[in-house]
Amino acid sequence: MTRDPQLLFLIGINLFVLAVGAAISKGAFIDPYNLQSMAGQLPELGLLAIGVMLAMSSGNGGIDLSGIALANLAGVTSATLLQGQVSAEEAPVLFTLLFIALALCVGAMGGIFNGLLIAKLGLTPILCTLGTQLLFTGLAVVISGGPSVRVGSAEPLMHIGSGLLLGVPISFLIFAAVALLVGLLLKFSPFGIRLFLMGTNPKAALYAGFSQVRLLVATYGLSGLLAALAGVLIASRNVNVKWDYGQSYLLIAILITVMAGVKPEGGYGRMICLFLSATALQLLSSMLNFANFSNFFRDCAWGLLLLVFLAVGRYDLRRLFQRR
Repeated sequence: MTRDPQLLFLIGINLFVLAVGAAISKGAFIDPYNLQSMAGQLPELGLLAIGVMLAMSSGNGGIDLSGIALANLAGVTSATLLQGQVSAEEAPVLFTLLFIALALCVGAMGGIFNGLLIAKLGLTPILCTLGTQLLFTGLAVVISGGPSVRVGSAEPLMHIGSGLLLGVPISFLIFAAVALLVGLLLKFSPFGIRLFLMGTNPKAALYAGFSQVRLLVATYGLSGLLAALAGVLIASRNVNVKWDYGQSYLLIAILITVMAGVKPEGGYGRMICLFLSATALQLLSSMLNFANFSNFFRDCAWGLLLLVFLAVGRYDLRRLFQRR
C-alpha cells in the first residue's frame, strides 16, 4: 500500500472529508443513519464507474458514455414489458426475478452492440458510445411514451434498494461484491491480463495471439451488464423509472474513474482505488449538502475536479518533488 501514492491519497481524502463533515455538522455527518443513507446512494454511481473503468482500461481512447442511458433503458423496458403481465403486488418474487432478468438482458445486448460497433467497424469509442447514448435514450422515450413508468411495489425488489443487512444497505453490499468480483477478474484471470496488455501495448497484444475483437465485445458487454444492474438498483429505490433519470451521473462516473488513477490512455486500473474514489466523492457530495450548497455548484465542482485530476494525471508529482 505504501508503494501506491494514489491509494494513500484516496484514503487521506476519505478521512479528511469525514473529519471536515463532522466538524461542520457537529457530529451529525458521521451519524449511523446518515452513513447508511450515503452508502445507499453510492452503488448506482459505483457500478457505472466500474463500467467506465473497464472501457478505459482497454486503451485506444476507450470509454463508455452510454452507461446511464442504458441503465434507464433497461429499467424502462423491464417495467413496460411486465405491466399487465405480472402483478408486483400479487406475485412479488416472480415480478422481481423477471424484472432483473429482463434488465440484465437489455444491458448485455446494449453493451455487446457497443462492442461490435467499436471492434468490428472500428468506430472511435467516445463518438460511438455518445451516439448509442442518444439511441438508448430515444428508445427509452419511445417505449415509455415519454412519462415515467410505474415499477410497482414488489417487496423483494424494494428490499434490494432500501433494505439493510446487519445495519448495512443491501445495495451497498451488492456493489462491494461486484467490485470484488470484477477486481479479482482483472487481476487474476486471462481476461484482465489481456485487457491491460491491450491498453498498455496494442502492438504486443496483436502479436500475443488472442482475439482483440472478442475481448472488446466482452469488455463492453460486461460494462452493459453493470449499467443494467445499476438500472435495477435505481428502480428498486423509486416507484417509477424514467428515461432521463440521473443526467449528471455520467460526469460523476467519469470523475470517480479518473480520481481512482485509471489512465484515459488505458492499461491500468485498481478496483480498491475506484472503490475509495467512489466513497470519497459520495462523502464530499453529502458534505456539500450539509453546507447547503446548491446542486448547480456541485455540478460545477465535479467538472472542475475532473479537469484538475486529468491535468495532474499527466505528470508524476512524486518524481517531480523528489527531483526538486
